[in-house]
Amino acid sequence: MQDDFFQRVYEVVERIPWGKVTSYGAIARYLGTARSSRMVGWALSNLRHSEGYIPAHRVLNRNGQLSGKAAFGSDTLMQELLENEGMVVVNDQVVDFKGHFWDPVELDKEM
Repeated sequence: MQDDFFQRVYEVVERIPWGKVTSYGAIARYLGTARSSRMVGWALSNLRHSEGYIPAHRVLNRNGQLSGKAAFGSDTLMQELLENEGMVVVNDQVVDFKGHFWDPVELDKEM
């Protein structure tokens, strides 16, 4: 069951648009498991064992902070990836988080 949940998380994260970010909680709510934002984080930290590319750098905590940066193997890689997409990061927090925020509910509107 955990593998199925992780796979569902990866499918959502793969769909986050370039230049946008979302939160662990928004993904959990979209998946119908609102109280499992930590599990979303665990799924993303498990990506070290994955061969494909999933833009996990676009998933932040509910305040727009780069809380998962340790999983990138460098203190600056997550920030660099976000800045390459046009975001400004100050003190490990995305400036104008709300303006860059993407809600996975948008996926339902695409269908």
